[in-house]
Amino acid sequence: MSDILIETHGLKKYFKTPRGMLHAVDNVNIRINRGQTLGVVGESGCGKSTLGRVLLRLLESTEGEIIFDGKNVEKFNKAELKEYRKEAQMIFQDPYSSINPRLTVSQIIAEPLELFKTIPNKLDREDRVYELMETVGLAERFVNSFPHELDGGRRQRIGVARALALDPKFIVCDEPVSALDVSIQAQILNLLMDLQDKHGLTYMFITHDLSVVKHISDEIAVLYLGECVERAPSKELFANPVHPYTKALLKAIPVPSIHHKMSDSDIIEGEVTSPIEPKPGCRFASRCPYAKPECSTHQLNLKEIEKDHFVACTLYE
Repeated sequence: MSDILIETHGLKKYFKTPRGMLHAVDNVNIRINRGQTLGVVGESGCGKSTLGRVLLRLLESTEGEIIFDGKNVEKFNKAELKEYRKEAQMIFQDPYSSINPRLTVSQIIAEPLELFKTIPNKLDREDRVYELMETVGLAERFVNSFPHELDGGRRQRIGVARALALDPKFIVCDEPVSALDVSIQAQILNLLMDLQDKHGLTYMFITHDLSVVKHISDEIAVLYLGECVERAPSKELFANPVHPYTKALLKAIPVPSIHHKMSDSDIIEGEVTSPIEPKPGCRFASRCPYAKPECSTHQLNLKEIEKDHFVACTLYE
């Protein structure tokens, strides 16, 4: 059995717009080992959430391959895709809009069990709901509560419980803590890590918060306008960032000191280029202080500069 649970080869997702094709995900190659977490970071609009949805086939890809447990997800028929839904789940960013406000907590958590008929007996299904509530730290007294009666942290726990209901192998966590208070963020992150240790789960953790991704990830992929510009183990990326965009992101992490000041060289200048029909070359070139003429002329691919450390930049060609 391979150590790699899910990987992509040349994955693309384009959206048709009046001005041309929007390249939301463009030639992305990632891999996630079993029981590990890949953090995906980048600015808003860089294609992080789209990538997660394409991996689960909530959106159909434009081109490329998704290999899950040795099988090509893109070629699954309806029955195989339904089985894949059991193995791969998602925790959405907004815990309120991603759950049905007309259902109680128990009904929301039991919904996937009913849809997939994994536990036909109603009493057994109720036992499973209580078990899942206990797993994610939801008190039994909330079993008949509605989402609007709960705070954001408890709503997100409902989303986690629902994602766990079918015993998946892989979960896409789409900014699961960005809408929560800092203290609640820590609780949800620790819960996800505990569940990973207990059940051997594999995560793709999408976030724009680098301090969060450092805490939870084994490997990090940095996206910019749909392209992966750098990928490396978490410790290596923070210790030795090489792409100018990655360096700028790390310098933007707030430092809890009144004496710390960002220098002008730490600030990314220039306008974000349009992802609609982008020109060949590095999409960060217009904002990069090290840009050379060749940056805007030929397509860059990820190149391994050290063991498991990949970057797409002319500085390392």
